Amino acid sequence: MSAMFTDEQVMIRDMAQKFAVEQLLPHSEKWDQESHFPVDVIKRTAELGFAGIYVKDDVGGSGLTRTDAALIFEQLSYGDVSTAAFISIHNMASWMIDTFGSEEQRLAWVPRLTSMELIASYCLTEPGAGSDAASLKTKAVKDGDDYVITGTKQFISGAGTSDVYVLMARTSDDGAKGVSAFIIEKGTPGLSFGANERKMGWKSQPTAQVILDGVRVPAANRIGEEGHGFRFAMAGLDGGRLNIAACALGGAQLALDKAVAYAKERMQFGKALAEFQSMQFKLADMETELQAARVMLYEAAGRLDGKTPDATRWCAMAKRFVTDTAFKVANDALQVHGGYGYLADYGVERIVRDLRVHQILEGTNEIMRVIISRDMLKG
Repeated sequence: MSAMFTDEQVMIRDMAQKFAVEQLLPHSEKWDQESHFPVDVIKRTAELGFAGIYVKDDVGGSGLTRTDAALIFEQLSYGDVSTAAFISIHNMASWMIDTFGSEEQRLAWVPRLTSMELIASYCLTEPGAGSDAASLKTKAVKDGDDYVITGTKQFISGAGTSDVYVLMARTSDDGAKGVSAFIIEKGTPGLSFGANERKMGWKSQPTAQVILDGVRVPAANRIGEEGHGFRFAMAGLDGGRLNIAACALGGAQLALDKAVAYAKERMQFGKALAEFQSMQFKLADMETELQAARVMLYEAAGRLDGKTPDATRWCAMAKRFVTDTAFKVANDALQVHGGYGYLADYGVERIVRDLRVHQILEGTNEIMRVIISRDMLKG
Protein backbone atom coordinates (compact mmCIF):
# COMPACT_ATOMS: atom_id res chain seq x y z
CA MET A 1 0.00 0.00 0.00
CA SER A 2 3.02 2.30 -0.27
CA ALA A 3 1.36 4.22 -3.12
CA MET A 4 -1.18 5.54 -0.59
CA PHE A 5 1.48 7.14 1.59
CA THR A 6 4.01 9.95 1.35
CA ASP A 7 7.74 9.29 1.34
CA GLU A 8 7.88 10.50 4.95
CA GLN A 9 5.14 8.06 5.98
CA VAL A 10 6.92 5.18 4.27
CA MET A 11 10.08 6.14 6.17
CA ILE A 12 8.15 6.23 9.49
CA ARG A 13 6.58 2.85 8.70
CA ASP A 14 9.94 1.29 7.83
CA MET A 15 11.52 2.67 11.01
CA ALA A 16 8.75 1.12 13.13
CA GLN A 17 9.05 -2.14 11.22
CA LYS A 18 12.81 -2.31 11.81
CA PHE A 19 12.35 -1.71 15.53
CA ALA A 20 9.62 -4.35 15.75
CA VAL A 21 11.61 -7.03 13.93
CA GLU A 22 14.84 -6.36 15.82
CA GLN A 23 13.65 -5.37 19.31
CA LEU A 24 10.23 -6.99 19.82
CA LEU A 25 9.72 -10.09 17.67
CA PRO A 26 12.72 -12.10 18.97
CA HIS A 27 11.47 -11.76 22.56
CA SER A 28 7.68 -11.86 22.23
CA GLU A 29 7.32 -15.57 23.05
CA LYS A 30 9.44 -15.31 26.19
CA TRP A 31 7.67 -12.15 27.38
CA ASP A 32 4.33 -13.91 26.97
CA GLN A 33 5.43 -17.07 28.78
CA GLU A 34 6.99 -15.16 31.67
CA SER A 35 4.37 -12.38 31.82
CA HIS A 36 7.31 -9.98 31.55
CA PHE A 37 6.63 -6.25 31.07
CA PRO A 38 9.55 -5.04 28.91
CA VAL A 39 9.71 -1.47 30.21
CA ASP A 40 13.33 -1.06 29.11
CA VAL A 41 12.46 -1.93 25.51
CA ILE A 42 9.29 0.16 25.59
CA LYS A 43 11.32 3.19 26.67
CA ARG A 44 13.57 2.79 23.62
CA THR A 45 10.61 3.73 21.42
CA ALA A 46 10.83 7.25 22.83
CA GLU A 47 14.11 7.68 20.93
CA LEU A 48 12.11 7.15 17.72
CA GLY A 49 9.43 9.66 18.72
CA PHE A 50 6.85 6.95 19.44
CA ALA A 51 6.03 8.08 23.01
CA GLY A 52 4.25 11.24 21.87
CA ILE A 53 3.21 10.43 18.33
CA TYR A 54 0.43 13.02 18.05
CA VAL A 55 1.69 15.33 20.78
CA LYS A 56 2.86 18.85 19.86
CA ASP A 57 6.55 19.23 19.21
CA ASP A 58 7.12 22.07 21.70
CA VAL A 59 6.88 19.51 24.52
CA GLY A 60 8.87 16.79 22.79
CA GLY A 61 6.10 15.24 20.73
CA SER A 62 6.36 14.14 17.11
CA GLY A 63 3.32 16.12 15.93
CA LEU A 64 2.27 13.32 13.57
CA THR A 65 -1.16 12.37 12.23
CA ARG A 66 -3.51 9.55 13.15
CA THR A 67 -2.60 7.91 9.84
CA ASP A 68 1.06 8.01 10.87
CA ALA A 69 0.11 6.49 14.22
CA ALA A 70 -1.76 3.63 12.55
CA LEU A 71 1.29 2.90 10.41
CA ILE A 72 3.48 2.83 13.52
CA PHE A 73 1.19 0.61 15.58
CA GLU A 74 0.57 -1.82 12.74
CA GLN A 75 4.31 -2.39 12.46
CA LEU A 76 5.05 -2.48 16.19
CA SER A 77 2.33 -5.09 16.74
CA TYR A 78 3.90 -7.30 14.08
CA GLY A 79 6.70 -7.60 16.64
CA ASP A 80 4.49 -7.94 19.72
CA VAL A 81 0.78 -7.09 19.92
CA SER A 82 0.62 -6.72 23.69
CA THR A 83 3.62 -4.39 23.95
CA ALA A 84 2.48 -2.26 21.00
CA ALA A 85 -0.95 -1.90 22.59
CA PHE A 86 0.57 -0.58 25.82
CA ILE A 87 2.56 2.02 23.88
CA SER A 88 -0.75 3.12 22.35
CA ILE A 89 -2.23 3.55 25.85
CA HIS A 90 0.77 5.62 26.96
CA ASN A 91 0.29 7.82 23.89
CA MET A 92 -3.39 8.34 24.75
CA ALA A 93 -2.48 9.59 28.23
CA SER A 94 0.22 11.91 26.87
CA TRP A 95 -2.17 13.24 24.21
CA MET A 96 -4.90 13.97 26.76
CA ILE A 97 -2.63 16.12 28.92
CA ASP A 98 -1.14 17.85 25.87
CA THR A 99 -4.53 18.56 24.31
CA PHE A 100 -6.69 19.46 27.30
CA GLY A 101 -4.23 20.36 30.03
CA SER A 102 -3.13 23.86 31.02
CA GLU A 103 0.16 25.24 29.77
CA GLU A 104 1.64 24.59 33.20
CA GLN A 105 0.51 20.96 33.08
CA ARG A 106 1.82 20.49 29.55
CA LEU A 107 5.25 21.82 30.47
CA ALA A 108 5.40 19.92 33.75
CA TRP A 109 4.28 16.51 32.54
CA VAL A 110 4.38 16.00 28.80
CA PRO A 111 8.15 16.33 28.13
CA ARG A 112 8.71 13.61 30.75
CA LEU A 113 6.12 11.41 29.04
CA THR A 114 7.38 11.93 25.49
CA SER A 115 10.90 11.02 26.66
CA MET A 116 9.44 8.11 28.67
CA GLU A 117 11.20 9.30 31.77
CA LEU A 118 7.68 8.56 33.00
CA ILE A 119 5.25 6.00 31.59
CA ALA A 120 1.52 6.48 31.89
CA SER A 121 -1.69 4.49 32.27
CA TYR A 122 -5.24 5.53 31.42
CA CYS A 123 -7.99 4.87 33.97
CA LEU A 124 -11.63 5.00 32.88
CA THR A 125 -13.21 1.52 33.26
CA GLU A 126 -14.56 0.40 36.64
CA PRO A 127 -15.88 -2.91 37.98
CA GLY A 128 -19.44 -1.73 37.29
CA ALA A 129 -18.82 0.71 34.44
CA GLY A 130 -17.57 -0.73 31.16
CA SER A 131 -19.56 0.05 28.03
CA ASP A 132 -21.62 2.50 30.12
CA ALA A 133 -18.57 4.53 31.07
CA ALA A 134 -20.66 7.55 32.14
CA SER A 135 -21.97 5.52 35.09
CA LEU A 136 -18.57 5.44 36.80
CA LYS A 137 -18.68 5.72 40.61
CA THR A 138 -15.16 6.81 41.60
CA LYS A 139 -15.63 10.10 43.47
CA ALA A 140 -13.46 13.19 43.69
CA VAL A 141 -14.55 15.53 46.50
CA LYS A 142 -13.13 19.06 46.65
CA ASP A 143 -11.33 19.82 49.91
CA GLY A 144 -9.61 23.19 49.91
CA ASP A 145 -6.91 23.21 47.25
CA ASP A 146 -7.14 19.44 46.80
CA TYR A 147 -9.51 16.71 45.69
CA VAL A 148 -9.95 13.56 47.74
CA ILE A 149 -10.55 10.61 45.40
CA THR A 150 -12.05 7.27 46.38
CA GLY A 151 -12.97 4.35 44.15
CA THR A 152 -11.64 1.48 42.05
CA LYS A 153 -10.62 1.27 38.41
CA GLN A 154 -10.65 -2.06 36.58
CA PHE A 155 -8.56 -3.61 33.75
CA ILE A 156 -5.87 -0.92 33.89
CA SER A 157 -2.87 -1.69 31.69
CA GLY A 158 0.42 -0.91 33.39
CA ALA A 159 -1.18 -0.65 36.83
CA GLY A 160 1.45 -0.82 39.54
CA THR A 161 4.33 -0.15 37.17
CA SER A 162 3.32 3.10 35.46
CA ASP A 163 4.47 6.37 37.02
CA VAL A 164 1.43 8.45 36.04
CA TYR A 165 -2.32 7.67 35.97
CA VAL A 166 -4.69 9.81 33.92
CA LEU A 167 -7.93 9.07 35.74
CA MET A 168 -11.61 9.92 35.38
CA ALA A 169 -13.58 10.55 38.57
CA ARG A 170 -17.00 11.91 39.45
CA THR A 171 -17.05 15.49 40.81
CA SER A 172 -20.87 15.78 40.69
CA ASP A 173 -23.92 13.56 40.19
CA ASP A 174 -24.69 15.14 36.80
CA GLY A 175 -24.16 12.00 34.70
CA ALA A 176 -21.53 12.35 31.99
CA LYS A 177 -21.29 16.08 32.78
CA GLY A 178 -20.20 15.27 36.32
CA VAL A 179 -16.94 13.52 35.36
CA SER A 180 -13.55 15.24 35.65
CA ALA A 181 -10.02 14.18 34.66
CA PHE A 182 -7.01 14.06 36.98
CA ILE A 183 -3.27 13.35 36.87
CA ILE A 184 -2.21 11.10 39.75
CA GLU A 185 1.38 10.12 40.54
CA LYS A 186 2.43 6.66 41.66
CA GLY A 187 3.37 6.77 45.32
CA THR A 188 0.57 9.15 46.30
CA PRO A 189 -0.74 8.05 49.73
CA GLY A 190 -3.91 5.98 49.43
CA LEU A 191 -3.12 4.79 45.90
CA SER A 192 -2.65 1.03 45.60
CA PHE A 193 -3.01 -1.73 43.05
CA GLY A 194 -4.69 -5.11 42.85
CA ALA A 195 -3.00 -8.35 41.90
CA ASN A 196 -1.99 -8.80 38.27
CA GLU A 197 -4.97 -10.32 36.49
CA ARG A 198 -4.61 -13.83 35.05
CA LYS A 199 -5.48 -13.15 31.41
CA MET A 200 -6.04 -15.06 28.19
CA GLY A 201 -3.64 -12.80 26.30
CA TRP A 202 -1.77 -9.49 26.53
CA LYS A 203 0.54 -11.17 29.02
CA SER A 204 3.55 -8.95 28.37
CA GLN A 205 1.84 -6.09 30.17
CA PRO A 206 0.39 -6.06 33.70
CA THR A 207 -3.36 -5.52 34.08
CA ALA A 208 -4.75 -4.79 37.52
CA GLN A 209 -7.16 -2.72 39.55
CA VAL A 210 -6.17 0.82 40.54
CA ILE A 211 -7.52 1.37 44.04
CA LEU A 212 -7.99 4.84 45.48
CA ASP A 213 -8.65 5.15 49.22
CA GLY A 214 -8.86 8.83 50.06
CA VAL A 215 -6.15 9.78 47.58
CA ARG A 216 -5.42 13.50 47.94
CA VAL A 217 -4.67 15.15 44.60
CA PRO A 218 -3.89 18.88 44.14
CA ALA A 219 -6.54 20.79 42.21
CA ALA A 220 -3.66 21.83 39.96
CA ASN A 221 -3.65 18.20 38.73
CA ARG A 222 -7.20 18.41 37.41
CA ILE A 223 -7.14 18.47 33.61
CA GLY A 224 -9.40 21.22 32.26
CA GLU A 225 -12.56 22.36 33.98
CA GLU A 226 -14.70 20.34 36.34
CA GLY A 227 -17.21 18.21 34.45
CA HIS A 228 -15.22 18.11 31.19
CA GLY A 229 -13.46 14.78 31.81
CA PHE A 230 -15.96 12.54 30.07
CA ARG A 231 -15.84 14.76 26.98
CA PHE A 232 -12.04 14.50 27.00
CA ALA A 233 -12.25 10.71 27.29
CA MET A 234 -14.69 10.45 24.40
CA ALA A 235 -12.56 12.77 22.24
CA GLY A 236 -9.73 10.27 22.42
CA LEU A 237 -11.79 7.24 21.50
CA ASP A 238 -11.81 7.64 17.71
CA GLY A 239 -8.02 7.62 17.60
CA GLY A 240 -7.81 4.90 20.24
CA ARG A 241 -10.07 2.68 18.16
CA LEU A 242 -7.84 3.14 15.12
CA ASN A 243 -4.77 2.29 17.21
CA ILE A 244 -6.28 -0.89 18.59
CA ALA A 245 -7.39 -1.87 15.07
CA ALA A 246 -3.88 -1.21 13.76
CA CYS A 247 -2.42 -3.41 16.51
CA ALA A 248 -4.84 -6.20 15.53
CA LEU A 249 -3.87 -5.81 11.88
CA GLY A 250 -0.15 -6.15 12.56
CA GLY A 251 -0.63 -9.26 14.66
CA ALA A 252 -2.84 -10.86 12.03
CA GLN A 253 -0.27 -10.10 9.32
CA LEU A 254 2.36 -11.99 11.29
CA ALA A 255 -0.05 -14.93 11.70
CA LEU A 256 -0.74 -14.94 7.94
CA ASP A 257 2.98 -14.82 7.12
CA LYS A 258 3.53 -17.79 9.42
CA ALA A 259 0.66 -19.67 7.75
CA VAL A 260 2.07 -19.11 4.26
CA ALA A 261 5.54 -20.24 5.32
CA TYR A 262 4.15 -23.33 7.06
CA ALA A 263 1.95 -24.28 4.08
CA LYS A 264 5.02 -24.25 1.84
CA GLU A 265 7.07 -26.42 4.21
CA ARG A 266 4.58 -28.92 5.63
CA MET A 267 4.36 -32.14 3.64
CA GLN A 268 1.23 -34.32 3.64
CA PHE A 269 0.20 -37.06 1.22
CA GLY A 270 3.46 -36.60 -0.64
CA LYS A 271 3.26 -32.88 -1.34
CA ALA A 272 3.33 -29.50 0.40
CA LEU A 273 0.09 -28.18 1.86
CA ALA A 274 0.44 -25.15 -0.42
CA GLU A 275 -0.03 -27.42 -3.44
CA PHE A 276 -3.59 -28.32 -2.41
CA GLN A 277 -6.20 -26.05 -4.00
CA SER A 278 -8.25 -25.95 -0.79
CA MET A 279 -5.22 -24.49 1.02
CA GLN A 280 -4.56 -22.04 -1.80
CA PHE A 281 -8.16 -20.81 -1.58
CA LYS A 282 -7.94 -20.44 2.21
CA LEU A 283 -4.74 -18.41 1.99
CA ALA A 284 -6.21 -16.29 -0.81
CA ASP A 285 -9.26 -15.48 1.32
CA MET A 286 -7.10 -14.62 4.34
CA GLU A 287 -4.98 -12.25 2.26
CA THR A 288 -8.01 -10.63 0.62
CA GLU A 289 -9.83 -10.10 3.91
CA LEU A 290 -6.75 -8.68 5.63
CA GLN A 291 -6.05 -6.27 2.77
CA ALA A 292 -9.69 -5.12 2.82
CA ALA A 293 -9.32 -4.46 6.55
CA ARG A 294 -6.12 -2.50 5.90
CA VAL A 295 -7.82 -0.29 3.30
CA MET A 296 -10.71 0.43 5.69
CA LEU A 297 -8.33 1.29 8.54
CA TYR A 298 -6.39 3.85 6.54
CA GLU A 299 -9.53 5.31 4.99
CA ALA A 300 -10.90 5.88 8.50
CA ALA A 301 -7.58 7.37 9.65
CA GLY A 302 -7.62 9.77 6.70
CA ARG A 303 -11.13 10.89 7.58
CA LEU A 304 -10.17 11.45 11.22
CA ASP A 305 -7.13 13.48 10.15
CA GLY A 306 -9.36 15.43 7.77
CA LYS A 307 -11.97 15.99 10.50
CA THR A 308 -14.78 14.89 8.18
CA PRO A 309 -18.30 14.82 9.69
CA ASP A 310 -18.48 11.05 9.34
CA ALA A 311 -15.08 10.35 10.94
CA THR A 312 -16.53 8.84 14.12
CA ARG A 313 -18.70 6.44 12.11
CA TRP A 314 -15.72 5.38 10.01
CA CYS A 315 -13.52 4.86 13.08
CA ALA A 316 -16.20 2.66 14.61
CA MET A 317 -16.61 0.73 11.34
CA ALA A 318 -12.87 0.26 11.05
CA LYS A 319 -12.50 -0.87 14.64
CA ARG A 320 -15.32 -3.41 14.25
CA PHE A 321 -14.28 -4.73 10.85
CA VAL A 322 -10.51 -4.78 11.36
CA THR A 323 -10.54 -6.45 14.77
CA ASP A 324 -13.10 -9.07 13.71
CA THR A 325 -11.19 -9.77 10.50
CA ALA A 326 -7.80 -9.87 12.22
CA PHE A 327 -9.01 -12.38 14.78
CA LYS A 328 -10.53 -14.57 12.05
CA VAL A 329 -7.33 -14.50 9.99
CA ALA A 330 -5.22 -15.38 13.04
CA ASN A 331 -7.57 -18.20 13.95
CA ASP A 332 -7.45 -19.48 10.36
CA ALA A 333 -3.65 -19.34 10.52
CA LEU A 334 -3.78 -21.57 13.57
CA GLN A 335 -6.00 -23.98 11.64
CA VAL A 336 -3.51 -24.06 8.77
CA HIS A 337 -0.87 -25.23 11.25
CA GLY A 338 -3.12 -28.04 12.45
CA GLY A 339 -2.08 -29.49 15.79
CA TYR A 340 1.18 -27.57 15.70
CA GLY A 341 -0.77 -24.32 15.72
CA TYR A 342 -1.96 -25.22 19.20
CA LEU A 343 1.61 -25.35 20.48
CA ALA A 344 3.33 -22.27 21.88
CA ASP A 345 6.50 -23.00 19.87
CA TYR A 346 4.91 -21.79 16.63
CA GLY A 347 3.74 -18.44 18.01
CA VAL A 348 0.30 -18.51 16.36
CA GLU A 349 -1.75 -19.42 19.43
CA ARG A 350 -0.25 -16.40 21.22
CA ILE A 351 -1.44 -14.09 18.46
CA VAL A 352 -4.94 -15.58 18.62
CA ARG A 353 -5.00 -15.04 22.39
CA ASP A 354 -3.69 -11.48 22.11
CA LEU A 355 -6.10 -10.43 19.36
CA ARG A 356 -9.26 -11.68 21.05
CA VAL A 357 -9.39 -8.74 23.45
CA HIS A 358 -9.23 -6.23 20.59
CA GLN A 359 -12.89 -7.04 19.86
CA ILE A 360 -13.66 -5.79 23.39
CA LEU A 361 -11.27 -2.86 23.98
CA GLU A 362 -12.05 0.81 23.22
CA GLY A 363 -15.74 -0.06 23.09
CA THR A 364 -16.95 -3.58 22.33
CA ASN A 365 -17.74 -4.40 18.72
CA GLU A 366 -21.40 -4.49 19.73
CA ILE A 367 -21.09 -0.87 20.85
CA MET A 368 -19.39 -0.07 17.54
CA ARG A 369 -22.57 -1.27 15.80
CA VAL A 370 -24.63 1.05 18.01
CA ILE A 371 -22.42 4.01 17.05
CA ILE A 372 -22.54 3.15 13.34
CA SER A 373 -26.29 2.63 13.16
CA ARG A 374 -27.05 5.70 15.29
CA ASP A 375 -25.05 7.86 12.88
CA MET A 376 -26.73 6.25 9.87
CA LEU A 377 -30.23 6.85 11.22
CA LYS A 378 -29.87 10.34 12.69
CA GLY A 379 -31.67 13.34 11.20
